[in-house]
Amino acid sequence: MGSRFPSHQLSNGLYVSGRPEQPKERTPTMSSVAMPYTGGDIKKSGELGKMFDIPMDGSKSRKSGQLNSAPSRTGSFAGAASHSGPILTNTAARSIYTTSGNISSGGMSSSVSMKKTNSGPLNKHGEPVKKSSGPQSGGVTRQNSGPIPPVLPTTGLITSGPLNSSGAPRKVSGPLEFTGSMKSHSSVTHNPATTTLSVDDEYSFRRNFPKPILWSVILIFIMGFIAGAFILGAVHNAILLVVVIVLFGAVAALFTWNSCCGRTAIVGFISRYPDAELRTAKNGQFVKVSGVVTCGNVPLESSFQKVPRCVYTSTSLFEYRGWDSKAANPKHRCFTWGLRTAERHVVDFYISDFQSGLRALVKTGYGARVTPYVDDSIVIDVSADNKDMSPEFLRWLRERNLSSDDRMMQLKEGYIKEGSTVSVMGVVQRNDNVLMIVPPPEPLTTGCQWAKCIFPASLEGIILRCEDTSKIDVIPV
Repeated sequence: MGSRFPSHQLSNGLYVSGRPEQPKERTPTMSSVAMPYTGGDIKKSGELGKMFDIPMDGSKSRKSGQLNSAPSRTGSFAGAASHSGPILTNTAARSIYTTSGNISSGGMSSSVSMKKTNSGPLNKHGEPVKKSSGPQSGGVTRQNSGPIPPVLPTTGLITSGPLNSSGAPRKVSGPLEFTGSMKSHSSVTHNPATTTLSVDDEYSFRRNFPKPILWSVILIFIMGFIAGAFILGAVHNAILLVVVIVLFGAVAALFTWNSCCGRTAIVGFISRYPDAELRTAKNGQFVKVSGVVTCGNVPLESSFQKVPRCVYTSTSLFEYRGWDSKAANPKHRCFTWGLRTAERHVVDFYISDFQSGLRALVKTGYGARVTPYVDDSIVIDVSADNKDMSPEFLRWLRERNLSSDDRMMQLKEGYIKEGSTVSVMGVVQRNDNVLMIVPPPEPLTTGCQWAKCIFPASLEGIILRCEDTSKIDVIPV
């Protein structure tokens, strides 16, 4: 046609004006096989059910894909429905439901393209559930926010920590049930690495003197008094009775002297004992080593003054008993100071020898036999007038369930802290290039000190000697 307007011929032979349309590229459509809709039944969920060892029911599985309900006209309905999110029922199982494809319906007269997407949990009918806060009813165990119900899910997930009444982890706030000092005291007492010493571990002349010899001396003097009294009544001669009385006075004075000055004599014996050099000491040799202390794996803390990094601690409470006062212990006599309570602990530590510079591990922990000679100092002197002036002392008494009535009390405390200079007596043991000092198998006998009129004493275990550390400076380590 000779028209100035462009025209073109269609495929059916009809001429129309305008330029021919360029063919448009069709967008490729993606299709996938939909997951079966389980309706909340975990037996229909395929691989998910196998994770929980549940037998599958293949006869009731559904197929999804392109559904044609009636012949369609030129109009078509293209829809893509995608549902993602957990489907939660009473079994608390989770499943993902996704459908994709073309759905044709005979009731639609025009071409409509829809895309519907819902994200979130679905109920057992496949419909999205509304989000809510707090526990949900209707048998649904899944919730988007709020506390966790106390019923454990069927998945077997185990959470750590205690739960409160609503199932949420319990939060601890406010003051603790036990104070730090009580926890520290309990941990020291029940720690297997700590050796708890009793009052019997310290030297006492009465416990150290052989009992058979003591009773034999008492029996001899009883017989002497009887014989002297008989001779005095028969022949009126008092010589034997006077001799027995003089001997009895001398023996009683000797026993009293040893009871009062026995500890001082033993401390002098330890001081005079020569120091050995660890470098040349043989395995199994009894030695005395003097050096600087270093803490081991388990340091201690003093009970009252809270001195940190100690290897030995001792806290003793003494009470004075008057005429009408209460006794501190069953053996407490009137007008004397009696021990009411004592706390003594020791652990393993290291000592650096002054002579050789070697470092040795002293095995005083784990229940080892130890005889300490550590000087204590009076920390506080309490009477009825000033007992309320020290709240720390009253707190210390309350922690140990001790009464604080009108009594005269003294609190003494001694310790060996890191950097102190001590003397250790024990047996050398070399084990895989590790130098240790262990308790000796036999007690150490001091022998008779005739010049000082001191009877022999037996010292068991490792012997520790340290002066009052509150009066001397320690070496920083």
